[in-house]
Formats: sequence, structure tokens, C-alpha cells
Amino acid sequence: MSRRSHLARLRQQAPVILPSVLSSDFSDMRGEVEKLEAAGVQALHLDVMDGNFVPNLTYGMPIVAAFRKLTELPLDVHLMIENPERYIRQFYEAGADIITIHEEAAGSDTGKILEEIKSLGCGAGVTINPDIPVERVLPFVDKADLILIMSVNAGFGGQAFNPVALEKLKTLREVAPPELLLEVDGGVNLETVQACTEAGADLLVIGSAIFNQSDYGAAIDELYRTAQVSN
Repeated sequence: MSRRSHLARLRQQAPVILPSVLSSDFSDMRGEVEKLEAAGVQALHLDVMDGNFVPNLTYGMPIVAAFRKLTELPLDVHLMIENPERYIRQFYEAGADIITIHEEAAGSDTGKILEEIKSLGCGAGVTINPDIPVERVLPFVDKADLILIMSVNAGFGGQAFNPVALEKLKTLREVAPPELLLEVDGGVNLETVQACTEAGADLLVIGSAIFNQSDYGAAIDELYRTAQVSN
């Protein structure tokens, strides 16, 4: 399956839960992937932090490449880094299927970088932190494949959900073309997941609410049941 064809599959299956592997056990990456695949997950979310754009340092291309060797699941790579344009090709070559950049980091180059990501055959995403107005990503609703709304400040897991994300999702859902995927990340759990899907989220990035449980499959099933939009 081509990298961009993963986008169509995710659109068809929305809402989709993407486990955030930052919360996983890196001493047993293979075991973690096997458990997630057995639980029926459709994609994995990888957070790349540089210690400059955000006050945390995680991993880079080698870990993305390691996950690529362990699974054929789509890899949704979120770059929380300065100067993302310098590293797009490297993350593509490492195996990313979707690459998301921060508008705050890319600035006036955001549109150009999204075009570069698409030219490589990857899904192109753009994101903003909670304190950034949604208007900053509106120019990209027709250029991006995905817009990620952060419901916590990028940098650390385990933060409380900021409801400002719900208003941003609703705004985007009203104006964005139907093929644009809307993703939410940060503090998504059993208490917040339904509000996210009701606001229009297609992709739900979830870390602690999965990896802090002994049975990943049961945790994910319960999250999906809770995420169902009320009629």
C-alpha cells in the first residue's frame, strides 16, 4: 500500500485511535507493537521532540526507522522541532507515512513544506499548540491532508485536556473540505474522547489511557465504545 493511500483508509475508518508510542515500553518495542497489532490498531503516532522547540527531547529518525522495521502499520510522525524543513526527507526515508509540522515553527514556509511532504508521497499535516488561534491554520485547509489540534502544550505526556481544542475542531469541521483529516492530541481519554469525536475529530492520539492499562485491546475497545458520537 502506498503511503498516501493510507490517508484514504484512515478517512474511511474514522474515528481512528492512534496509540502514542511515546508512552510505550521502549525496552520491548517489538512486544509493544505486537500487542498493539493484536488489539487491532490502525496506525501508530510518533512524537519527535528536539529540546528546543519544546522543552523535552525524545527521539529522531532511528526510532522511526526501528518502528518501520517492526510493523507495516502507517506511522504518523509529529515533528515538534525547529526548522522542520531540514529534516523532511530524512523522516520520509526513515519510514514516515504522515509528517506533521508546527505552524509556529515553520511560519511563512508552512505551505512550501506541506508541498514538499506531499511531493515525497507522504501525508502532510500541520498543527498548532493550544494558545495559538485556529486562524493560523485556516489557510492550509485546502493544502494539508491533516490538521492536528493540540489539546495540551507540545512537549510532555500526561497533561490535562484543554477544551479550547474542541472549539478549534468545530471551527475547522465547518470550513474544511470533507477529505481533510482532523486529529487531536493530548489528554484524550475516557473522559474526553467522546467530546473530541462530537467536535469533529477523525484521529484520536492516545497515550496514557492505553499504555497505563494491562490489556491494550480492552482499553482500546472501551475507548472506541465511549468515542461513539451520540445521535
